[in-house]
Amino acid sequence: MFTDRSGLIVWVNDVKAARNLDKYGSLHYISKKMQYAVMYVNTDRVEEIVRNLSRLPYVKKVERSHRNEIKTEYNSNMPDKTRFYTL
Repeated sequence: MFTDRSGLIVWVNDVKAARNLDKYGSLHYISKKMQYAVMYVNTDRVEEIVRNLSRLPYVKKVERSHRNEIKTEYNSNMPDKTRFYTL
């Protein structure tokens, strides 16, 4: 039902031109101050989209987000330290 998505950070020279990135995927955020855009694309088309984005004249660099590689399942096997702090 849900498709796998990957995040891309696109460093740009022109913020106004960065609005055109919407046709390559879901444009999530554009930073005017630091001049980058965050977008999400389908995982199966990442290589093709990175190549196409790199060819654009207003794109400096394209980086992949490592968010999907971060472990998000946590365990609570740590000892309870509240007894040390009671009076």
